[in-house]
Amino acid sequence: MSKLSIADAAVKLGVSKEAIHNRIRRGSLESLIEDGVKFVILKQGTQTTNKPTQKRANTRRVAEPDARYYKLLEEQNEKLQLKVDKLEGETKTLRDQKEQMLIDERVKIEQIYKDKDEQLKNILNAISSKFLLGTPSEEIIIENQEHVEAEIEQEDDHANNELVSLKKYLKEANYSKKKQEKIKAKFAKISKKDSRVIVVGKKCYINLGKYDYSDLL
Repeated sequence: MSKLSIADAAVKLGVSKEAIHNRIRRGSLESLIEDGVKFVILKQGTQTTNKPTQKRANTRRVAEPDARYYKLLEEQNEKLQLKVDKLEGETKTLRDQKEQMLIDERVKIEQIYKDKDEQLKNILNAISSKFLLGTPSEEIIIENQEHVEAEIEQEDDHANNELVSLKKYLKEANYSKKKQEKIKAKFAKISKKDSRVIVVGKKCYINLGKYDYSDLL
C-alpha cells in the first residue's frame, strides 16, 4: 500500500487527474486528507492502464504529420521565392530595355536635327559664295523651296568647289543612263541620314570640294 498525491496517482495509473477524482467519488479508490492536501491510497494489485503509452504513440502520430506539413510549407515558400526573384529579374530587364529604347530614340532625333542643320548651313554657304565671287549685288529673297533650287542651279563652275546638282554632275560626267539611275537610287536611299547630301525639294546637291562621294559614285 502506498500514499500518493492526485497527480502522482494519475501518472501511476495512466489516467487523468479527473479520472482519479471520479474514482474517489465512486469509492473505487481510497483517499485521505492531510494538512488540507488530498492523497490517494493505492493497494497492491491496483490495476494500471497502458493509456500513457497509447497517448505517447498518438503524440508521435500527430507530430509526424505536423513535421511533414511544415516541410511542405517550406518547400512551397522556396518555390514562391524563386518565382518572385524571377519576376523581379524580368521586370528589371524590361525597365532597362525601355530606358535604352528612349536613349536610342533621343540620339536618333538629335542626329536628324544635326543633319538638317548641316544641310541648311551648306545651302546658306552656297548662296553667300555668290556674293564673294562677284555676283551682282541684288536682294535675294528666299520665298520657297523652288526659289532655293533656282539659286543653287546657277552654281555652274565646278572649279569653285561649290554645290552642284547630282543630275547635272552625272550628265556632265558622261555616265550611262543605267549607271545614272543606279547612282541616283543610292543617293536617294541615304539622303535623309547622310550630311554630305543636300536635298532641296526633290533635287539632290553635292559638294565635291568638301566631301568624298567615291562610295556612292
